[in-house]
Amino acid sequence: MDKLHETKVTGRDVHASEVGSDEMVTEKRGSSRDAEDMRRLGRVQELKRNFGFLSIFGFAMILMSSWQVLLSTSAFGLLNGGTAGLIYMYIIVVVLFFMVNISMAEMASMAPTAGGQYHWISEFAPRSQQKILSYFIGWLCTLGWQSGVAIGSFLAATQVQGLIVLNNPDYVFERWHGTLLTIAMVLFVFVFNTFLAKHLPLVEGLVLCLHLGGFVAILVPLWVLGPRGNSEQIWTEFSNGGGWPSTGLSTLVGLITPITAFLGADAAVHMAEELRDASRTLPKVMMWTSGVNGALGFIMLVTFIYTIGDLESVLATPTGFPYIQVFYNATGSKGGATAMTMILVLSSVANAMTNMATASRQLWAFARDGGVPFHTTFAKVPARFEVPMNAILFTAAFSILFSLVNIGSTVAFNQILSLGLGSLLASYFISIFCVALRRIRGQPLLPCSFNLGRLGLPINLASLAFLAVGFVMSFFPAAVDPVPQSMNWSSLCFSSVLIIGGIYYAIFARHHYVGPVEYTTKSV
Repeated sequence: MDKLHETKVTGRDVHASEVGSDEMVTEKRGSSRDAEDMRRLGRVQELKRNFGFLSIFGFAMILMSSWQVLLSTSAFGLLNGGTAGLIYMYIIVVVLFFMVNISMAEMASMAPTAGGQYHWISEFAPRSQQKILSYFIGWLCTLGWQSGVAIGSFLAATQVQGLIVLNNPDYVFERWHGTLLTIAMVLFVFVFNTFLAKHLPLVEGLVLCLHLGGFVAILVPLWVLGPRGNSEQIWTEFSNGGGWPSTGLSTLVGLITPITAFLGADAAVHMAEELRDASRTLPKVMMWTSGVNGALGFIMLVTFIYTIGDLESVLATPTGFPYIQVFYNATGSKGGATAMTMILVLSSVANAMTNMATASRQLWAFARDGGVPFHTTFAKVPARFEVPMNAILFTAAFSILFSLVNIGSTVAFNQILSLGLGSLLASYFISIFCVALRRIRGQPLLPCSFNLGRLGLPINLASLAFLAVGFVMSFFPAAVDPVPQSMNWSSLCFSSVLIIGGIYYAIFARHHYVGPVEYTTKSV
């Protein structure tokens, strides 16, 4: 029996250099560069590298889902900033978030690992802070992605409820109905991520067709049948529907809508150990995803705003989703509006599917470094499935338990979900800050195929400035309202997670978590 099969593979139990690169390439279908990257990272290849450029591109495109998210969350931006504010904020977000994604693409090329941000921080942070910073960012990344599965499933469920209202006005919109539908969605994507995992790359290719074809299928009816808005009003009128002290502040609060639509380019990074030629492919995927989704989002946003009609009546739609009302007003047909909306429902399900894959890989990667409770359990990869089954199972269970909160309060559920936004923005900020600090100090970075060169520091600094603003805004509520039920409790939840993580670190993790940099064969 060869050495690869003799070795007990548990992530960090065996050093990757103990396994020959030729054997890993043959067994796991990676390139020689992949084998070299895994050897340097101190990892054993446990997952199949069955993703190529097109399949991982589809994976990243549908997880970001910019034009779908803009339609689904447009009410928040229209309330805070209005049509002009939403358009201008989107343009700003696309430009600056592109810099954020470029910064992360460079780090992904240096260290293509499922750990992503917490691993990069472990390698690039000042030596004295590597362990503690990477640990807490690992917790935040894990939390951020775990909440994402429930977001996609819940969005699909409530969109279905919106369609029921459209077609049956007598239907009573019950929260527990939405919860049951959410659980059904979670179970569906769980099956795809486990028993049908080997077909996931093919599914992602098909979903990419849905993403692009659905865009055209929605755009054309709106262009042909929808009303036409006044250009001067659309591009010059701002709104302060949230009651903030100034329209400028209200528009900044509305920044969350385009940020949410452009979040998640790092999803492909967490699939790095299942991607062929990862160090070269990841930067390309992240750039193409940002560029294509950014363009599609802008076209759809402007089209939606020009065909929105009477804004107040659309925002007051009984379906709960302004875009469903816009579809119905444009087509004059419940059947037509239903067909158009089903494209977004399917996109939300696909988003939850890719989100579960990303969240489980993030949990699995952090577990093999000992960063979470029961880490030995979550770090296991059964030979039969060649996916982190226990991590996927936990992700599904977590999402189902999360959805139960909606029965008690939709507001509480939405506020907990918004916590994921702040968590991911914090992980982006800290990882980019560590690289920028090395550049400022003139310290070397790892060699990579995607190097920003002299533009690296300006791009990093612009990214940090943008992320700082976005992070603060992520904790703002939609409106100035003293009622506790309408407050954004994300800041409290964010702090609570850090406190819980700190307690676990003080009692357990500090004894076995050393940070992934300690397993690399060549660190900076």
